[in-house]
Amino acid sequence: MQIQDLPYPDPGVPDARSGPRFLWWLFRNQLGGQLKSLAWGLLHFASVAALPFCVGVAVQAVVDRSGTGLALAGGLLALACVGNAVGDTFLHRTAITNWITAAARVQQLLARKAAHLGSALTRRVAAGEVVAVSTGDVEKIGWFVEALSRFTAALVTIVLVCAGLLVYQPALGVVVAVGLPALALAVLPLLPRATRRADAQREKAGRATELASDTVAGLRVLRGIGGEELFLDRYRSASQEVRHAAVRSARMWSLISAIQVLLPGLLLIAVVWYGVRLAHEGRITVGELVTVYSSVMVLTYPLRHFEEIAMAYSFSRPSAKRAAGVLSLQRPTDTAGSRAADVPSGDLYDPETGLLAPAGRLTAVVCGDPDTAGLLAERLGGHPSQEGASVLLGGVPLDELPLESARTAVLVQDKDPVLLSGTLRDLLDVPASGAVRPDQALAAAQCDDVLAALVQGSLDATDPMDARITERGRSLSGGQRQRLALARSLITDPETLVLDEPTSAVDSHTEARIAQGVRELREGRTTVVFTSSPLLLDRADRVVFLHDGEAVAVGAHRELVRTEPRYRAVVTRETDDETAPNGSVALNDVLHELEEIEEKA
Repeated sequence: MQIQDLPYPDPGVPDARSGPRFLWWLFRNQLGGQLKSLAWGLLHFASVAALPFCVGVAVQAVVDRSGTGLALAGGLLALACVGNAVGDTFLHRTAITNWITAAARVQQLLARKAAHLGSALTRRVAAGEVVAVSTGDVEKIGWFVEALSRFTAALVTIVLVCAGLLVYQPALGVVVAVGLPALALAVLPLLPRATRRADAQREKAGRATELASDTVAGLRVLRGIGGEELFLDRYRSASQEVRHAAVRSARMWSLISAIQVLLPGLLLIAVVWYGVRLAHEGRITVGELVTVYSSVMVLTYPLRHFEEIAMAYSFSRPSAKRAAGVLSLQRPTDTAGSRAADVPSGDLYDPETGLLAPAGRLTAVVCGDPDTAGLLAERLGGHPSQEGASVLLGGVPLDELPLESARTAVLVQDKDPVLLSGTLRDLLDVPASGAVRPDQALAAAQCDDVLAALVQGSLDATDPMDARITERGRSLSGGQRQRLALARSLITDPETLVLDEPTSAVDSHTEARIAQGVRELREGRTTVVFTSSPLLLDRADRVVFLHDGEAVAVGAHRELVRTEPRYRAVVTRETDDETAPNGSVALNDVLHELEEIEEKA
């Protein structure tokens, strides 16, 4: 796989049972790239390791006054330099390719998992954790996968050189063969402590990222209540904790690096001291001494890869564990699409609550608990957060449909929809039936003032469709964001549309016009609206009242207000003391308010 071939047509099914298993799965899935990197790494390190031999031959040729030997040494040296340059160039190229392709594969897997789980993902994993995994953790995982082949090439080179030195000069070769493994293993006792400090730094960084994300998302509210400085102080404190943890981690790794410099120096001293004694005794030549000394000095370069692989694994292991934790998440009910990829139509029915939304009609659902309403809305769309009976669409269980078919059949807009940055044209460019034009959807959602505000806030856009929307639509008010999100859902024009509190942030007059616009535009389509607004309830074909997780009353809004005290208490926000004695007063107030708004709208 080459970088230009990304993204992968299919990133595969990862082994997410543990972090090490996930790393091994990544390595196996780009084995070709790893073998290329290993081959170029062997050429590079072998060429580097051959330089001392060339120097030794040259020194001995000078001592022996041999022109032929000197010429041979020069030719070997030139060949080693060419091999070094070519090997290093292509090693770097293949290593970076392995890094990028591994990181890209992990990002594709995470994106696929996020799309598969939908909003259930952030209920099971903090949003800041997901961001940290898909950014910093992906980089660390790619680093280890890339470094593994270079480490293998360095290891093979060291073994071969040690074996060669044992044959070339056994007396000094034994010293080198014993000393180099000792150097490589000397830092192992320090790695667990370094890993723990790196993990602590990563956890603190994840908490700081999550705190920053929450603070930015709620900055407007924080300013309104005067809590901006409080949360900024909390982030400063969290940021300082990250800094202290990073310093403690860096100290440990600097100690490991210092040991990797000190011990090879001591080995060089031992080799020189012992080699001088052997040369003085006439047991080795000057050229052999220079060769062994230079070999030990040069081997400190591949030896550094032992430190790098230790660092890469120490940082990537917890990152891989977190990535595997996200990738191992499954939908509570998922039959992997046991039915054909058809898009059913018909009545929408939830066996657990008894909620029935007839096909082609506007059904309003009243639920006293907003959280329960949100969970039910997700279940109606085939995205249950816990195991239970499947919702039926036209008698077909949504859980048995392929995920794409289920999402095509039922579209759910939650109470806090997300607007991505870009132009309004990009925002409304969504998969759609083509039956609803953007201008129709914007008009039904009462977005005239939103379009005017977008043009006014744009420097070079005269067409509202070309006006840019900032990240998550933060430059817009809550009501404006809600209406744009509603327009986007209306353009999609699904067979079944589920809306969770779509007008909670707009004024009553706008809400009345939106209710009428949605009713007219969705004529003949199945629409379910979770709301407690009398204006929306009064426009619905039927209203279903849920109490304690069950549908206990069905009828028209005005009929339920008269006949169902519990329903009236939810819709009119009556307290327990007000419900019994003042029920008729509240009823008259509600009906009178509805009549006034209808006249003005």
